[in-house]
Amino acid sequence: MTKILSSSLLVIFFAAMILVGVYTRRHSSNVEGFVLGGRSVGPWLTAFAYGTSYFSAVIFVGYAGQFGWLYGLSATWAGLGNAFIGSLAAWYILGRRTRIMTQSLDARTMPEYFGKRYASPALKTAAAIIVFIFLIPYTASLYNGLSSLFGLVFELPYWVVIAVMAVLTGIYVIVGGYMATAVNDFIQGIIMLAGICAVIGATVGDNGGLIKAMQSLSAVPADGWSGGAYTSFLGPDPLALVFVVVLTSLGTWGLPQMIGKFYAIKSEKDITKGTVISTFFAIIVAGGCYFLGGFGRLYADRISYSAAGKPLFDTIIPAMLSTLPSVVIAVVIVLVLSASMSTLSSLVLTSSSTFTLDVVKPSAKNGMTEKTQVFVMRLFIVFFIMVSAAIAIIKDAHPSVTFIAQMMGVSWGALAGAFLAPFLYGLYWKGATKASAAACFVWGCAIAAVQLVVSLGGIDASAWGPAIGYIFKSSINSGVIAMLGGMLIVPAVSLFTKKQDRAELDRMFGCFDVKVQVPKKQALD
Repeated sequence: MTKILSSSLLVIFFAAMILVGVYTRRHSSNVEGFVLGGRSVGPWLTAFAYGTSYFSAVIFVGYAGQFGWLYGLSATWAGLGNAFIGSLAAWYILGRRTRIMTQSLDARTMPEYFGKRYASPALKTAAAIIVFIFLIPYTASLYNGLSSLFGLVFELPYWVVIAVMAVLTGIYVIVGGYMATAVNDFIQGIIMLAGICAVIGATVGDNGGLIKAMQSLSAVPADGWSGGAYTSFLGPDPLALVFVVVLTSLGTWGLPQMIGKFYAIKSEKDITKGTVISTFFAIIVAGGCYFLGGFGRLYADRISYSAAGKPLFDTIIPAMLSTLPSVVIAVVIVLVLSASMSTLSSLVLTSSSTFTLDVVKPSAKNGMTEKTQVFVMRLFIVFFIMVSAAIAIIKDAHPSVTFIAQMMGVSWGALAGAFLAPFLYGLYWKGATKASAAACFVWGCAIAAVQLVVSLGGIDASAWGPAIGYIFKSSINSGVIAMLGGMLIVPAVSLFTKKQDRAELDRMFGCFDVKVQVPKKQALD
């Protein structure tokens, strides 16, 4: 029964994705349309595109299981942080100014923004290389967890699942570009909202209701606790939880695939609506995922463990779902596939557009027509999807190849650490300099490189001192330090380095002072 329901829903889902790609192909005939949907995307599509790019199967299967196991119900704080810092604050602080300045600068990618804002082609190239290096392993991580979930229903090799997802995502992104991605993200977002509510209700009901489930969870002991650790307000390790909240929430402010959503939004009123919609979406999806994961320890006898006796976090959520009704499992299969495909489409579109516009086009001796640029972007979409799928398959077939897994872990921190501060300061402060942006690029990548060496080499960083040891204890901690350190580096370096031409800066920031007329219902005299 479960297999029939799941197969039927998947066929309908796949057909809808392809039809959307075909329907929106008219919007992808030029670069502006293919990359940004002509900067005319409404609030619902933009908000859902932002949310579905934010929350993938990595969140639902990996992070929800991992952090729910470690922190219990207090892991819900991570979901709320994603909603109010990663969504509400991001839209409020970045949305309007990003839309205005990127259009004024005619910047269609984050590297192009850096190049024009700081008057430095070298910064544009460096940013494009960083995106290329760190987005591919991040893209490959999206396939994590699909194997265990599909194993609940289908007897399929893992590579088949990866191939199907990669091919179908590639088809609608190549045909329809950003608009196809945005419309499909909206459909996938609706599935995610309905699915997470159904799963939470079914899981709590399976444990006798919310009160009984919490009573059972409160009886689970933890280090230094006889009980109640996993139902307490801040959980058994509040400091570690803070690092998780900061990385997964503030980190989105520096990720090119997230910021790119602001480039495409249509109007002022759409930004206000999009802020509300995006926040609501994050509360339900992210808050729901982490809340669900908080009950993971009630399934300790059903999950898989490593040879060392440590839980395999990717098996926690599938173990929780295995006891649920067939219709719920079928919905979850489509939910997780939706979450993965929406994020994958956003990442490959970001990677291909960045590499084409910021690396290939400037190096073309005779220039490139709009038609040629779109064609090249489509080729790179195929390339990025193939590479990410190959990496995911190799990682699954050869678990001993730890380099891939570690690269995935540091990708988020490296991108956010390198880009967040120079992007944010560049929007608000004329005093931010080219040298400070370059220093932040080096800082973010250097922290990621050290983390990679520590993780791969099995180095005990605590020998370098308690503080340093804690920073490099995990890619989560080092990612937070990379971001927060960048927020200090940019103003510090800017104070002692050459400033940009004042007249050019005044012209650049003048886009925020252009007078416009609006109805009184939007602004009083």
